[in-house]
Amino acid sequence: MIIFINDIPVRILKSTETPDAGRINHTLDAIQAPITQASLIHHVWIKNVGVYDLDVVLGFIDSKVPTGVLSLTLSVTDYDAIKAHLRSKFKVVKAAGGVIRKKDKFLMIYRMKKWDLPKGKKEKGERYKETAVREVEEECNVNVRLGKKICTTWHTYTMNKNAMIKKTRWYVMDLLDDSRMQPAVEEDIEEVRWMNRKEVYHALEHSYKSINYVIEKYYEMVEEKSTR
Repeated sequence: MIIFINDIPVRILKSTETPDAGRINHTLDAIQAPITQASLIHHVWIKNVGVYDLDVVLGFIDSKVPTGVLSLTLSVTDYDAIKAHLRSKFKVVKAAGGVIRKKDKFLMIYRMKKWDLPKGKKEKGERYKETAVREVEEECNVNVRLGKKICTTWHTYTMNKNAMIKKTRWYVMDLLDDSRMQPAVEEDIEEVRWMNRKEVYHALEHSYKSINYVIEKYYEMVEEKSTR
């Protein structure tokens, strides 16, 4: 499970799991020493994380005080208890979106001074797949064909002083028609643009870590398919 808190990726692993090689600069053990903000530098792996330790970490990275952490990996003592605790702290908002392909190009949107992928909230009674297609078509005024699921992301934010966590399912989509493509300005979208892989790479420098993660997972899926 990966959650983006204050745009910092937090991976939550079971106690038997270990992080991917090359992702970690520092390793801490919550049993051996208390977690401090000063100890959260660059890419950190924290072992033996319980509910109390989780709250300490969340307090550090969700504050307005600058932190030196780039990513966190938490090996938790009780995975189910941690998930239940997280759900109790946030109101869950369900959403879906897509990576839209047009030959070798991808559709990006520019909203709130960031490059993003089209997505939106799930309506009552709607399936995630239906949400994904509807939101893409509403935000960009294009017609698409739904493909396979890429991944699920979770990210936190605050709305009306309430702590929210958005669960978004992402799908591959292929373009059917973009003859009327235009941004939904009522959704604060300033621009929709087709980009090649190099242009997407540069756009992601001015995007969210969660969107970087989705694109990364998309390419992993494509590469896995090509090696079969």
